[in-house]
Amino acid sequence: MKFITKRIHAYLDYPVAIALIILPFVLGLGNSNALALQLSVAIGIAALILTVLTDHHLGVFKILSYKFHLVVDFLVAVVFILAPFIFSFEGIDAYYYWINGAAVLIVVSLHKPEPGFIV
Repeated sequence: MKFITKRIHAYLDYPVAIALIILPFVLGLGNSNALALQLSVAIGIAALILTVLTDHHLGVFKILSYKFHLVVDFLVAVVFILAPFIFSFEGIDAYYYWINGAAVLIVVSLHKPEPGFIV
């Protein structure tokens, strides 16, 4: 059952972007590889910019389509899932990325298409 609407997704975007910036410091990421901290912060900043530029009710400039936003979210999930393998993240560094990657995949897969929305 797909229930995450464009509106719900928009409300999730800002807190998730902020969490991706702050949580690496709170959790002390970077023990296995400094990139574990840096990558999350960079993606969090990019996610914040993406949200500000997305054409949904919480977007500020509404330049990018919501469909494009979902594609980027999917690609971020893939990067999060693969990053521990590519960069040899271990322990909490790896778990952080796998959990976030799975969460983003779940949100994207539970997206409820709007009438006339083709993915």
